[in-house]
Amino acid sequence: MTTLAIRRFGSRAALDEALAQRLGQAIAASGETAVMLSGGTTPLPAYRALAGAPLTHAAGLRLLFSDERYVPADSAASNYHQSRPLLEALALAPAAIVRVRTELPLEQAAADYERQLDALLQSGVPIGLGLLGLGADGHTASLFGASDLERARGRRAIAVHRPDGLSAVSVTPELLARIQELVFVVAGDGKHDALAAFIAQDPQLTAWRAVQGCARVALWLADGAV
Repeated sequence: MTTLAIRRFGSRAALDEALAQRLGQAIAASGETAVMLSGGTTPLPAYRALAGAPLTHAAGLRLLFSDERYVPADSAASNYHQSRPLLEALALAPAAIVRVRTELPLEQAAADYERQLDALLQSGVPIGLGLLGLGADGHTASLFGASDLERARGRRAIAVHRPDGLSAVSVTPELLARIQELVFVVAGDGKHDALAAFIAQDPQLTAWRAVQGCARVALWLADGAV
């Protein structure tokens, strides 16, 4: 059974500060560790704050992504591109960044990302922290509905055709279940219904269904989001 812990912040600034602090702690953890970054705009202030601060990181740090739009790596819509200030501040070796290679055909990009994730898990490096967002339609990562969840069975990553017309590669519930600390970070308007359903643990909500294999899930939200 999944346990949900909710943490509310009095302002968006307080949420951003707490996220930057927690992410910084995960990045600096001793030993080999991996951290999953989420896409979208919500975590970007925390990424930028960390990039502008003195950073130390574990020698064996790996970074991966919850999902990636199928766009060029230098596109403004790319989660990888949006996180580049943080990646450059960390100065990690290319092999330490587990990313979706959107220069490949879509299905090959998904298969390649799955191979990278399998190699990470088989190496024994734990994924200590994973960040996720919540869409107004109840999606998380690039898992938008029951058909995506069904195709994700037994997989670590899949190709997705998003409702907005873009394609993407997303991690799956199988991968999410391997993350030690999973945190949904939610801010902004228009998510009241999705948040209410998530807090109620609605079994029909895609985002909640995606984390049913996780023992503990945290929800961080700024006041006014719900």
